Amino acid sequence: MLVEDGVVAAIGPDLAGSTVLSCEGCWVGPGFVDLHTHLREPGQEWKEDVASGSAAAAVGGYTAVMAMPNTDPAIDSVAVAELVRSLGDQAGLVEVRPAGAITAGRRGARLADLEGMLRAGVSWFTDDGDAVADPALVRNALEVLSQRGGVLAEHAEEPSLTAGAHMHEGSVSSLLGVKGMPASAESAIVARDILIAADTGARLHIQHLSTEAAVELVAAAKSRGIRVTAEVTPHHLALDHTELKEHAARFKMKPPLRRREDVEAVRGGLRDGTIDAVATDHAPHAPPEANRPLQDATFGVIGLETAAAVVNTAVELKPREFFDRLSVAPARLGGFTHHGHWTEKGVFANLAVFDPKKQWVPGSFVSRSSNSPFVGRPLRGKVRFTVYQGRVTHGFNPSVSGGGR
Repeated sequence: MLVEDGVVAAIGPDLAGSTVLSCEGCWVGPGFVDLHTHLREPGQEWKEDVASGSAAAAVGGYTAVMAMPNTDPAIDSVAVAELVRSLGDQAGLVEVRPAGAITAGRRGARLADLEGMLRAGVSWFTDDGDAVADPALVRNALEVLSQRGGVLAEHAEEPSLTAGAHMHEGSVSSLLGVKGMPASAESAIVARDILIAADTGARLHIQHLSTEAAVELVAAAKSRGIRVTAEVTPHHLALDHTELKEHAARFKMKPPLRRREDVEAVRGGLRDGTIDAVATDHAPHAPPEANRPLQDATFGVIGLETAAAVVNTAVELKPREFFDRLSVAPARLGGFTHHGHWTEKGVFANLAVFDPKKQWVPGSFVSRSSNSPFVGRPLRGKVRFTVYQGRVTHGFNPSVSGGGR
């Protein structure tokens, strides 16, 4: 594959270029696209900023990310959205597209400036970190977005069922004497929003799906032609609630790790396409926030640098399925027009080179935070190179790759 001027110029034998990347034994495909990244800037730069998060994304094979709006201030206006976009342009390692908040300040009381943000090019809206509790607001938002092609992405968690909880409600929470979050807290919001989406004809996306019941609801909605899509995180594909038996705070996230039956359900949903995409929910927290007893620790884990390896280890997708779920589908859903294209002559050179057999153990990270549940855990598969706009943004080493400039 020959890359020139930021595009794939040719594919075939006997090609030559000034920089040679050795991809023997690897899968080469479109760069990964993440629909769910917390970059923390503005306001929480001690956890992550746009530059450090972009660097972590490049290490993980990503060429585009959707920045979540639970910043301080929230991305609920054109001004903050443009700030985040410009910081991504300055970093220059991945395309950074801001998601807008559904409600002003993410407080759930009134709609944010959806119209203004839509005119400014924001197309993805979420109060991620919280569900929009008021169904009337959800309906109003969907009606606005349906007219302009926007997407409402929902953090599916009924807050009245999860207040004060720290993990999945089940046998392990009972054993530990810790209040748990029932699976019904997720499926209640998924069912509610699917019904409202059916009324409005708008596009609904369910974030970080984690339960068997929610997978079944999404499958049923799709069979009826309702415009619903869904994502799953790598950690919900790989881990279950038994990881918390030792009160391990590094396994604390929302939605929580669920039963083994739920893990099998989301794996199956990803394979058969009920779940459209893998999204990291990369949620950095500084050590003083994350390294606490379970009841005091923050929710969330990082994931950009390990996502592809975790998916490859846990689900073992075929190469085309792998790139579809990590790149093609999320690029299509998120409107990343220069990403997620199968590699052929003339497409933009946003690429990931993935070695599916590479064995490694995560230990350190480019991200400003290190709250990963996969530290010390053997994984199979690793990104060797990332190419963004024709530039190698991760992995290039002349002594290994064969030279170049």
